[in-house]
Amino acid sequence: MKIFIICSKTFYKKIPSIKERLESNGHKITLPNCYDAPETESIYRGTEEHASWKSKMIKHSERVIAENEAVLVLNYNKNGIDNYIGGATFLEMYDAFRLGKKIYMINDIPEGLLKDEIIGFNPVIINGDLNKIES
Repeated sequence: MKIFIICSKTFYKKIPSIKERLESNGHKITLPNCYDAPETESIYRGTEEHASWKSKMIKHSERVIAENEAVLVLNYNKNGIDNYIGGATFLEMYDAFRLGKKIYMINDIPEGLLKDEIIGFNPVIINGDLNKIES
């Protein structure tokens, strides 16, 4: 299965071992936008170009999601928030839902404002068990 990993930049350090494990199970992995240059957004933040760059990244994510069969949401704890999902990740989940892609979540759906919408995406919660991702 072709899987696009989506998450907060904070969780990028967890990706190499997850990628390796998924590839050993026969999956093809697409890494998050700016994975190789996570500081990119901070270069634009506070400038007039930031909105344009952000718009470009959102459109790029939709194209990448369309090319994959599933997304894997890495939603770990961040800054005291259990199972954190940020705005960009939520939008990527929405695009995956809208495009009929399978949505896997590494942890439970977080409590909060968007919980009902995420429930509506019908994600598969794998509770950290990458073997639960179908081949």
